[in-house]
Amino acid sequence: MTTKSPIFLKPLFKERIWGGTSLKRFNYELNSDNIGECWAISAHPNGTNKVKSGLYKGLSLSNLWDKHQELFGFYPSDKFPLLTKILDASQDLSVQVHPDDQYAQQNENGELGKTECWYIIDCKKDAEMILGHYASSKKQLLQWVEQGLWSDLLRKVKIKPGDFFYVPSGTIHALCEGTLVLETQQNSDTTYRVYDYDRVDQNGQVRDLHLDKAIEVTTIPHQDESIDPVISKQKDATITKFVEEKYFSAFKWQINGESQFNQDKKFQLVSVIEGEGILETLDGEFTFQKGDHFILPYQMSDFTIRGNTEMIISFPN
Repeated sequence: MTTKSPIFLKPLFKERIWGGTSLKRFNYELNSDNIGECWAISAHPNGTNKVKSGLYKGLSLSNLWDKHQELFGFYPSDKFPLLTKILDASQDLSVQVHPDDQYAQQNENGELGKTECWYIIDCKKDAEMILGHYASSKKQLLQWVEQGLWSDLLRKVKIKPGDFFYVPSGTIHALCEGTLVLETQQNSDTTYRVYDYDRVDQNGQVRDLHLDKAIEVTTIPHQDESIDPVISKQKDATITKFVEEKYFSAFKWQINGESQFNQDKKFQLVSVIEGEGILETLDGEFTFQKGDHFILPYQMSDFTIRGNTEMIISFPN
């Protein structure tokens, strides 16, 4: 027996040196003032969500993936392909870079690479982030890193709420202070730190850098990814397509009223970033609110959403 209902998941929370308390705005109860990450839809060994209700209540997403492939349209992968997070950058994140699939599988015990994207939910006025670098060669990159010439090396861009950024593996990047982000990424937890502002952790230890690997995997020269969102309307919904690329597609659904949808993908990941509503399927009606995360399984067909809400939708390609 399988479900034709949305599969709601319990979020997991991760303390980070740069975290804060902004995730409370999503109706989450936090047990720390330094929560940096909400792992919202994850089947990674470092944190897998459990089903909140329904037929599979209490099962982990990892277990669902292994035992109920029919829910995911028999997607051709031995690993759940994506990972959805909300990040609260109360302070600057370390400057970092992620490997691609080939490098990660060879050097990180078969881990996937990490291409990701960010939707800026909120940020302080005049906020910015690090995206890319100005080095023209590996030699120059190494020289500037060794000499600490960070203002020469690092490329900064202005950001505002509603912006979207696609960040392929090999891109030097960092979120900066005062930023709240919905991140969709490959199912990976591999990060190579380039610079960490000489911070120390709770034990007074300087955090490790991974310069050799970072320089090996960085794309040189930096290649900027241009995003040209495509907006369409259907009844009371505004659909924004941000990106369709090798690993995933990402959209925003803004609904003010009622709109019908068709589950024509193998499965979709949904994160409610604003508002509330009702999702009606052949199995019944399901209420949702800001801070909820769920999967629309493969078996679902037509469904209706009623309410005033904003959602980020993603699915693997």
